[in-house]
Amino acid sequence: MSRLPFPGQVQALLFDLDGTLIDSAPDLAAAAERMRARRGMSPLPLAQYRPHASSGARGMLRIGFGADPSDAMYESLRQEFLAEYESGLLNLTAPFEGVTSLLDVLTQVGCPWGIVTNKAQRFTQPMVAGLPLLGRAGAVVCGDTTPYAKPHPEPLLEAARLLGVDPGACIYVGDDERDILAGRAAGMFTVAACYGYLGAAGTAEHWQADAAIEFPGQLLKLLDLP
Repeated sequence: MSRLPFPGQVQALLFDLDGTLIDSAPDLAAAAERMRARRGMSPLPLAQYRPHASSGARGMLRIGFGADPSDAMYESLRQEFLAEYESGLLNLTAPFEGVTSLLDVLTQVGCPWGIVTNKAQRFTQPMVAGLPLLGRAGAVVCGDTTPYAKPHPEPLLEAARLLGVDPGACIYVGDDERDILAGRAAGMFTVAACYGYLGAAGTAEHWQADAAIEFPGQLLKLLDLP
């Protein structure tokens, strides 16, 4: 963990969702596995899917079926996957250990926080409704809330507008390189959530985030909060 040099400048925190606040990999993988089972394919371990969970359908279909968006069968597989995932959004998904305590502290000290995810509203809204912890977010920006998705900065800028905070006074926390690219492009401070999925490379070392944390509670230390 590296300490942020700017805790006094921070007025709000923004978080990615999957791989940062919640561990949704088990439900994402389970959707792909149900598809494989219908086709008589042997099961794959969660460990193969987990690093790619931040990529959603694209990542799960790459692992489960070796499918790429350029493949002729990809769109039909994607639609099948999305329907499967929607039917079991919260069977196994839960906040990462320490996230509840982290958000409790932010609430206690009056620090606004929000969610910026590339997950579509179709999935995000039921998830926020089903996990009361997420319902406390002051802003929720989904992948289809604006015309753009991360790594474009517009979703993060929209979240800052909704919170009434200057982007330069926000920290964005995420577990994918797209999160850090989007945060930097939005003029925000960035923190890599190294306990998350991290993608195929499995490391955040080259992302050039302002800081990195190994578990959610370390964010409080970065901000000099109890």
